[in-house]
Amino acid sequence: MLFDSHAHLDDEQFDADRDALITGLPARGISYVLNAGDSLASSGRAVELAEKYDFIYAAVGIHPHEAVRMKEEDLKALAELVRHPKVVAIGEIGLDYHYDDSPRDVQKKRFVDQLELSSEENLPVIIHDREAHGDMLDLLKSHQPARGKCVMHSYSGSWEMAKVLLDMGCLLSLGGPVTFKNAVKAAEIAEKIPLESLLIETDSPYLTPHPYRGRRNDPGMVRLVAERIAQIRGMEYNEVARITLENACRFFGIRSSAEHQG
Repeated sequence: MLFDSHAHLDDEQFDADRDALITGLPARGISYVLNAGDSLASSGRAVELAEKYDFIYAAVGIHPHEAVRMKEEDLKALAELVRHPKVVAIGEIGLDYHYDDSPRDVQKKRFVDQLELSSEENLPVIIHDREAHGDMLDLLKSHQPARGKCVMHSYSGSWEMAKVLLDMGCLLSLGGPVTFKNAVKAAEIAEKIPLESLLIETDSPYLTPHPYRGRRNDPGMVRLVAERIAQIRGMEYNEVARITLENACRFFGIRSSAEHQG
């Protein structure tokens, strides 16, 4: 069974068939989905989905693209959302210097605001880092999230940077790109990362794995990510699925079904 640790099921690409898709996920081997917010509105929708489906949990946060539109009252509204019992993380938050949709000083301020919210509410963080590695590391060191717990969503950096992040206690999450033929860095991470520090994700509806690139991604395709990691490491697929599910449950503070049965 699988845990998709990062999806956006509230995205408009799912509007036509969202309920049918979600209700079909357990039959495709999906035990849990973490639905991440990227704005105040999408964070609210993430909570609504988590309320509706037992196996969906929510993260709430404001993405760096949206930082320029974030107001102080939005931070207060986020603080209200995080108190919902199915909100298990702050995210998707971070820095994006590729698109620079928000000025970098604004991105950094809003990232710090949400790191501080993580500490106040004792929740881990889900981090978006694109071409901002230096500032990202500096801010994580100076404003540590709750219990030092963070996961680098859809990690795309080098093994050298990965070692720094792992030494800080961060987890790394791999998604569809690890299945791409030219994904040299992602394959190196998949091969070298200690398994207890690994999560898997889809980032659906984006980053669809091979051989379905160009189509809409969905949480059921996280199986392809696990299969590719198992192939790279010379492991059984079931072991990768089990370990990454256990890692995600531990990171997000979710009691797995196996624990319930025990």
